[in-house]
Amino acid sequence: MTASPVIASDQDLVAMTSVGRDRIEGHMPVSEVRLLVGAMLVAFAGVLIFLAADGLTLPMRLALMVFATTLVCWTVFDLPETPVALGGAAVLAVTGAVDEQAVYGALGNDIVWLMLTASVIAAVLQASGLVERLAFRLLAPFRDVRRLFWVVTLTIFATAFVIPSTSARAAIFMPVFLGLASAIGRPGVTRALALLFPSVILLSAAASLTGAGAHLVAVDFIRRSGGEAPGFLGWALLAAPFALLTCLIACGLILRCFLDETDRLARLDVSAPPTQKRPFAVRDKMILAVTAAIVAALATSDLHGIALPVVALIGALVLASEKVSGMPFRKALKGVEWNLLLFLAGTLVIGEALLSTGTATQLADRLIGAFSQIGKPPAWLVVLLAIAVATFAHIVIASRTARATVLIPAVALPLAGFGVSPACLIMVTTIGSGYCQTLMVSAKPVALFGGMEPPAFSPSDLLRLALMLALPFIALLALFALVIWPVTGLSV
Repeated sequence: MTASPVIASDQDLVAMTSVGRDRIEGHMPVSEVRLLVGAMLVAFAGVLIFLAADGLTLPMRLALMVFATTLVCWTVFDLPETPVALGGAAVLAVTGAVDEQAVYGALGNDIVWLMLTASVIAAVLQASGLVERLAFRLLAPFRDVRRLFWVVTLTIFATAFVIPSTSARAAIFMPVFLGLASAIGRPGVTRALALLFPSVILLSAAASLTGAGAHLVAVDFIRRSGGEAPGFLGWALLAAPFALLTCLIACGLILRCFLDETDRLARLDVSAPPTQKRPFAVRDKMILAVTAAIVAALATSDLHGIALPVVALIGALVLASEKVSGMPFRKALKGVEWNLLLFLAGTLVIGEALLSTGTATQLADRLIGAFSQIGKPPAWLVVLLAIAVATFAHIVIASRTARATVLIPAVALPLAGFGVSPACLIMVTTIGSGYCQTLMVSAKPVALFGGMEPPAFSPSDLLRLALMLALPFIALLALFALVIWPVTGLSV
């Protein structure tokens, strides 16, 4: 038996990800380097936008300047995403680039309400412990490591439709991982499991409209650009098969490349902890029934005509009631990621400014003009370029929602000027930006599982997996965008 890994505290994670960053040997502190580089980039952007660029109205220049400044703040200055997004929204309102009501209205946007209610539902499920208990029961019958890995992958994938936060899913599945690692007692299998859990959590998020805030931003951009935005079921039909295949590919790569034949065929006896073995009470069954009804109502919103946020709100009110779950609604609200909701509101205002001022159209026209001498590229090349940029954007921009906010107006919409469907490019850039597992600091689930003591896997293990997975991820997303999605109605 090996000692069970211990979850590092937030302070430990910060310390681990900050080691070696305070000062470059023999040179000025990194913070001063960032300040200098960031200031130079903002100044350069200001000169380019206000002095060198012609044919732009003042609102266009202001929208571009705020967009460029927020990008520098997120990437170079590494400032918290939410204050930067809200600050950018406030500047746009103060300068008149957008109406003040746009800022207030962003808080009432249906996207924000959908995420709020989905977070309440997730808080109830997390507090009840039902996900952990169901996971242990599903895994118990499997007696060898290989089969266990496949079932773990499918179990984590299924939770993407009911729990809207990858961080919440990582916290929920951490006890399952610790229990499995302790029961199996093989260091190699523990390392592989620690890579599998965050990888599948992140890749499976693409399956659901509520799987990430970036998806809701994408739907808003599709709607505002004149396209037909997919609903809960529409998104699942487009993205869930892709998400499932990438999860299975990741599982197969981990089994093949991080475990030898002895570990893959090792026999095991997975038994749930005593606290997880108790039978389901009436309350547990009620929670499961209400959750299933919520998912069904969301999936059939096109049939009954009730908006997704209203469906989710009704479900959250029922689920977060003491008679159903035993959890008061006010307690469930404490599980809401208010930071994410405010961040969404701020990014929606920035996106609104880029569209309403005509800035995105100008970017598209100028990109086409710049490449006019070379000739119009084929649609497949445009899609492949968008996918490649989105896939590796996480190395520069840590937040998934921030990546969508940046990539859609800066990459997807301008590239649409080459005659490719804006909806298709928005989908591929958003789903592509969900690939975020190259570095320990690329995503919270990776940091959580990689920050245990003793470490379950090394940064080189993570990089090795990311490099092996990147090419299948890009190729599969290109296949869906160019071949499969057009059959379902999302043409290129």
